[in-house]
Amino acid sequence: MDTSLINVPFLIDTFFVALSGVPVALLVTVVSLLIAVPIGFFLALTRINQIPVINTIAKIYVSFVRGTPIIIQIFVLYSFIPLMLNGIFKKYNIEYSVYDINPLWYAFIIFAFNTAAVLVEVFRSALSTVDKGQLEAAQSVGLTNAQAYRRIIIPQALVTALPNLCTATVNLIKATSLGYAISLYEITLKAKVAANVGYNYVEAYIDIFIVYLILCIVVEQLFKWWEKRLSRYKYANA
Repeated sequence: MDTSLINVPFLIDTFFVALSGVPVALLVTVVSLLIAVPIGFFLALTRINQIPVINTIAKIYVSFVRGTPIIIQIFVLYSFIPLMLNGIFKKYNIEYSVYDINPLWYAFIIFAFNTAAVLVEVFRSALSTVDKGQLEAAQSVGLTNAQAYRRIIIPQALVTALPNLCTATVNLIKATSLGYAISLYEITLKAKVAANVGYNYVEAYIDIFIVYLILCIVVEQLFKWWEKRLSRYKYANA
């Protein structure tokens, strides 16, 4: 009988099982960011410009997300969305079971919902660092607000926002480990399923730890490279 504390062969085999879940984790991360970035940027503008009603809604939304655990948000949304869809399907006589929907679609919505709230504050603080006089100067030479933001404001704010954007992205990647709660076959669930046979949960959790550590380090290095490139823009316009 094997008396070792760690089953090394299982540890090695399951590492590759966990690694096979990386594409799903990255897909959820990328799609969630694509949804969350424009929403977060729009709500950040409403906060900066103090737009009535929308500004209040944005405050409540950000407070709700920041004040509640993400696992609770997952359970609430994963319970609420099917109920809402089921009501819509019945109203319009759509013959489709909400329980046949791939959990991946729920993951996109849930993680985008959480990340957008985080990005509101990231973009708001970054945009606040850009002198308002630059927007006025751009308008004085005939640029529209959209052109001024795209050519002048956003490139400068992005340099400031990048470290916090990196943190938000890394946190999102780590949050995808909770996808097992909605039966999403990502890194965590794949490793746990493999561990169920021989109850090798310690080895599975070590593999999950290593895979996420490698993934997050790679993402952080990519952001550092991006930050160096954007810094050239900052120095060129200093």
